[in-house]
Amino acid sequence: MTRTADPHRRAELLDQIVDYLAGHGLSTLSMRPLAQHLGKSTRVLTHHFADKEALLSATLERLDERQRAWLRSLPGWSGSDSVGTIIRCTWDWQTQEENLPVARLIHEIEGLSAAGKLGGHVPRLLADRSEFVAGLLRERGVPEADASRISTLANSAYTGLQLDFLISGDRERVEAALDQLCALVDNWVATA
Repeated sequence: MTRTADPHRRAELLDQIVDYLAGHGLSTLSMRPLAQHLGKSTRVLTHHFADKEALLSATLERLDERQRAWLRSLPGWSGSDSVGTIIRCTWDWQTQEENLPVARLIHEIEGLSAAGKLGGHVPRLLADRSEFVAGLLRERGVPEADASRISTLANSAYTGLQLDFLISGDRERVEAALDQLCALVDNWVATA
């Protein structure tokens, strides 16, 4: 008789897989090395996930859930801090040394997705990122059309700045540009 997968155990396993991918990358994901790293058999993985595709889909969804929960926990997200302040807090957290592996993983996912190599596995974190930030803008009184435009531009600029930092390592130059982006976004919000 087949046992059903324990949802709590599955969630723990997904967190471990996200952490594994943050350290090892997504492009070389293989069930056997993953299982070995986790100290499990591949049978344990297939008990929780029908195949590699199901594992990948669930893992990207879990990464998305973790990122959104973290963003919503930022001081000021549902308070009175400016959007620019929230952008800066996000940057400060994501560029801490211990958080850079997840930032790199997200950029790897973006690259693989842009290359058409993830098929239907693009997590909401990427596909709906603009809408996620637009919601924050709307909560601060920005009209719908402006919220969508500002969110798209701010997300694209932020991603570009983060890639620049990860590639160049020039924190001072990139953060000066980030501060300019934060000021621009706050100005756009104020005038929208």
